[in-house]
Amino acid sequence: MYKLFSIQYVHGNKYRDLAVQRTVKKDVIEANRGSIYADDGSLLATSVPKYDIRFDAVTVSEENFNAEVNSLADSLAGLLGKSSGYYKEKLKKARRNKNRYTLIARNLGYSDYIKIKSFPIFKLGAYKGGIIVEQRTIREHPIAGIARRTIGWQSSGAGIEGAYGEDYLEGVNGERLKQKIAKGQYKPINDENEVEPKNGLDVISTINVNIQDIAHHALLEQLEKFEAEHGTVVVMETNSGEVKAIANLKRNSKGKYTEQLNHAIGEAHEPGSTFKLMVMVAALEDKAVDSSTVVDTENGILTFYGKHVRDSKRGGYGKISAARAFEVSSNTGIVKLVQKGFKDDPERFVNRLYNMGLNDKLGVAIKGEGRPMIPHPNDKIWSGISLPWMAYGYGVLLTPLQTLTFYNAIANNGEMVKPRFVKEVRDFKSRKPIKTFEKEVINPKICSDATIGKVKEMMRNVVVRGTAANIYSEDFSMAGKTGTCITDYGNKNAKKQYVASFSGYFPADNPKYSCIVVIHKPNTSIGYYGNVVAAPVFKKIAKKIYTDTPVVDEVEIGKSEYKALEKKYEEYLVKSRKEYKGVPDVIGMSGMDAISFLENLGLKVKVIGNGKVRKQSLNVGEKIDVSKEIVLELS
Repeated sequence: MYKLFSIQYVHGNKYRDLAVQRTVKKDVIEANRGSIYADDGSLLATSVPKYDIRFDAVTVSEENFNAEVNSLADSLAGLLGKSSGYYKEKLKKARRNKNRYTLIARNLGYSDYIKIKSFPIFKLGAYKGGIIVEQRTIREHPIAGIARRTIGWQSSGAGIEGAYGEDYLEGVNGERLKQKIAKGQYKPINDENEVEPKNGLDVISTINVNIQDIAHHALLEQLEKFEAEHGTVVVMETNSGEVKAIANLKRNSKGKYTEQLNHAIGEAHEPGSTFKLMVMVAALEDKAVDSSTVVDTENGILTFYGKHVRDSKRGGYGKISAARAFEVSSNTGIVKLVQKGFKDDPERFVNRLYNMGLNDKLGVAIKGEGRPMIPHPNDKIWSGISLPWMAYGYGVLLTPLQTLTFYNAIANNGEMVKPRFVKEVRDFKSRKPIKTFEKEVINPKICSDATIGKVKEMMRNVVVRGTAANIYSEDFSMAGKTGTCITDYGNKNAKKQYVASFSGYFPADNPKYSCIVVIHKPNTSIGYYGNVVAAPVFKKIAKKIYTDTPVVDEVEIGKSEYKALEKKYEEYLVKSRKEYKGVPDVIGMSGMDAISFLENLGLKVKVIGNGKVRKQSLNVGEKIDVSKEIVLELS
């Protein structure tokens, strides 16, 4: 009697708390992670709720169970696919065994979850109807494996998911109390959560789904054609540094090409002849050479300490200008120019490269950026062949994105901008911007205008009459530089394999986009030079972008032709306005298409949100009044 009194009254609170601790737990309700969008509002990654439905057969009254069990079984059969008899037996068995946690369905979507809540018995709720709903979220990627490494995974810390997850995408988890029942299982105590989860913020990326699709498939086609190991493509908007597409494909054990590693950001490798642009800029800036300086390529072979520098053309190119040496990618020509200008003071040459930022990381938000490496004469690894080897892209390391950033700076008239993957962060409910990521300049002027003008002309001529003449087109202009580099150079035991690359921009006179293509270890029996393996990918991307979003270049086509095009465009607008006397229905159209369409009709357009049009302020058929503003609400 004393013990009972002591347990009940003296130590009662202690044992009651202990009982609660052992039978009740707080279950974490994960917050919905913010979504990642493309620049036009298309979904790249989103959290989708999934529901598991269980049944507590004990809480339902005998009267309700007997009256409605057949109807419930029929409803479940209609939704979930198995027979009505199967569910009738399952429900009755749970009732006989007094099972309080019988699994009814897994991974239901939201619409099915709403339906099942309205079924007989279940519609009575948790206490009278025995329905137990457990919610969780899964991450889905609507464009499947395209740009997978750049978008990233929620738990990997990679890509945009990793870079912006902790600060923006992640929400605040909620809590729900659950009570222990038979067989170590727990069921929710209440219908509602004790602490509601707070959703994360949405991230609007710079990725353009159309350009991404173009880049992905152009790279994939070439990898398959040349049976290469892996490759990468990056397309960047010249002025802003916004990355519009980034594809990284590698052959897996089954022979399929998939996104496995972010080679564009993380893989620092010897760039080969694409590095000749950096070399030429440094030499021109230091006035060690001029584009007209003549160099003798001799017989196409130079020897340094028993090691050879060779031109791809047997016998060399004879006596040519420095500009021509760049256009035809003469290794001997470029090396002789660099040796002549900097042999006695290599530190001056390397410091020039350093001053242009080539030995520094870009500091992009996405984790895992590879470290560039340009040896210095004070380094232990420096030797008598370091300077000549550096002149044609060996003994240095750069990632594809670092190389592209330099090429983009030339296209951008000397302003080097940091590659950017995110435009802004928005609130989940209000759709209002929380933070906007502006253009960030790394170096306002990497070299003089005179040097920029000279190397731009050289890169244009690479495509017109140089190593990339095979991709020349009269329809649109391109400029760039090919690269072909032997992997494991100097390792006699390694099989000779190559890295083929092309980096450049388009249009040549008024660059809108820069692009780099790098393909590793193509089948040498099919082809391995940069102009054959990598350059056609660049052309295919440029051509497709021209086709989808044609760029009118007044300088290139001439003023008279430009004026004629302007006149035709005005005639088109007038015709469009006559055909559409009333306001058209744009609901369901993408925001960008709707804006273009309505503005062509003379209307002023205001847009709220991203994605497709779900509501328009002016009524369909209403007379078009160009003084009015139409407001579009996007989903």
